[in-house]
Amino acid sequence: RLYEKITEVVIPEWQDAFKALTKEDCYNYIYNLTINRTFDGYLREKSVVNDGLAKIFPNIRFEESSPELDHAGDIDYIGYVSDQKAIGIQIKPVTAKSNFGNYSVSERMKSSFESFKEDYQGKVFIVYSLDGEIANEDVIEEIKKEVITLL
Repeated sequence: RLYEKITEVVIPEWQDAFKALTKEDCYNYIYNLTINRTFDGYLREKSVVNDGLAKIFPNIRFEESSPELDHAGDIDYIGYVSDQKAIGIQIKPVTAKSNFGNYSVSERMKSSFESFKEDYQGKVFIVYSLDGEIANEDVIEEIKKEVITLL
């Protein structure tokens, strides 16, 4: 049954879809990916920090990281516990965790997280976002412990 379904239904449907694909379809896909989804992600990140973390941790000053730190170090926000000490926040959509089966940090990210710790003394935390809310609420306790350590 599976073989018949694939060969008689799925493959012909895919072949028809591929034949009907236009440049305009590709342009629309790239536009949606680079503009709409990127902007949506930006808004979700802001919501996680401003409506979530900043309210849970009112004594921490959260700032967007510099573009260099964000791109090179994978750190979206810096949470200043004091003028010299801070934690890093990396915000990922909850789908990152499910798509990669318990998302794991790459070696490059581990290295940049260690560099952050050397510079700011605090750890970097990965916060998973679901509709602008914190999906992995256990990270809140981990952040609380780190803040106590830094104080």
